[in-house]
Amino acid sequence: MTTDTEEPTLTVDELAARAGVTVRTVRFYGTRGLLPPPVIGPRRVGRYGRAHLARLELIEELQQQGMTLAAIERYLDRLPPDVSAGDLAIHRAVVAAWAPDAVATVGREELARRAGRALDDDDLERLAAMGVVQAVGDGGDDGDGDDYRVDLALFRLGVRLLDVPLSQESILSARGMLLGHARAAARELSELLRGETADRDARDVRSLSAHMQPLVVQALLTAFQRSLKEELAVWLTQSPPAGQPDGPAGRP
Repeated sequence: MTTDTEEPTLTVDELAARAGVTVRTVRFYGTRGLLPPPVIGPRRVGRYGRAHLARLELIEELQQQGMTLAAIERYLDRLPPDVSAGDLAIHRAVVAAWAPDAVATVGREELARRAGRALDDDDLERLAAMGVVQAVGDGGDDGDGDDYRVDLALFRLGVRLLDVPLSQESILSARGMLLGHARAAARELSELLRGETADRDARDVRSLSAHMQPLVVQALLTAFQRSLKEELAVWLTQSPPAGQPDGPAGRP
């Protein structure tokens, strides 16, 4: 699995393909200072890494939300200079949370273009199992003409999950777990807000909801991120080295 500490290995063509943009777009963002310069390797070939990809995906998400390049520059300037790829992904998740629900119907070739990679039948089956795509056409025996309904808010996430070294069952279980907890939290928060607005008119209720929604989403995301880091730290501390017996710090 790629980490922030690994050496950049992507060429500009590979970076553009992974992000689903053109090479010209990557170079343009670089000239505007939106994307850090690549690491120059042997033969003066520029190499890009995970942080470049995460930043490029954030820029694309901000553009899809209607932000101008000038506004995106201001947004990125406020980020810490050593911001990690993981933190950039969190920023993108917050931005994507405000995207309106959107579903598009595209062909298989367009689906691969949006994914920035080839998608074989197994990939499509996994994306369908995650509820990201749904086949709606019949392109014959070769399937090249099939159309797919795509949940645009989840598509990029689903494609990235294809490379996560977890079984399909584990991914689906995690999805169900997160959805269950999210719905429970939303229900309890809704009841709390309902109690606060019992004596207010509909206009006040809508105003309070509009103000609270971004705060609640950011609070939930921040709380979950920190809790997950704490749990992973405990897990990694307790995980024994390879070949050692189970138990905290390798003790039986």
